[in-house]
Amino acid sequence: MDRKLLTKGSVLALATGAIVTLAALQGANAADRVRVRGTIDSLDGNTIKVKSRDGKEVTVMLKSGWAVTGVTEASAADIKPGDFVGIANEPTASGVAGAIEVVIFPASMKGTGEGDRPWDSKPNSSMTNATVANTVKSVNGPTLTLTYKGGEKKINIPEGTPVVTFAAATKDDLKPGAAVFITGETSGDGMVSSDRVAVGVNGTVPPM
Repeated sequence: MDRKLLTKGSVLALATGAIVTLAALQGANAADRVRVRGTIDSLDGNTIKVKSRDGKEVTVMLKSGWAVTGVTEASAADIKPGDFVGIANEPTASGVAGAIEVVIFPASMKGTGEGDRPWDSKPNSSMTNATVANTVKSVNGPTLTLTYKGGEKKINIPEGTPVVTFAAATKDDLKPGAAVFITGETSGDGMVSSDRVAVGVNGTVPPM
């Protein structure tokens, strides 16, 4: 990568926006929020037009003081016991959940959005924000034992599963073709308002 991952000292200044976004999404009122996943068509002042994954054009109005944070590729090999991760996952026939995507949180944000709750990546999918208790390697990819307040879950990370973490980004990274993940509110007229944008850097597509 030609960008440095966020250091511990810069996480609070540059990554809090995206982390708060994830925490809000993964909270009890997540169903009341809108998730926009797609690529930027244009940015005009505080208005972003996004071509969503389903081909629709979504207009996002950015609130005063809005922030941007980068999302960059990582690896399942980077995950170790004690790390805090957010993993979208789905049930499998083996009884061990299968990862759909993985976010590795900076150490200073351990505990953000902790828990296991429904998610919209796929039917019957969940989002599990938890601490890695241990990892077991296998031919099917590592299997993590995750612990969170009130529960425990085993999740296998198959080869090819997107794994990301946070990186520095600026508003200059919000250019046509850049992949974004935006959360906010909608008035039902097709317009979305938000105060933060997570943008992929170095060609990364935010998988959240």
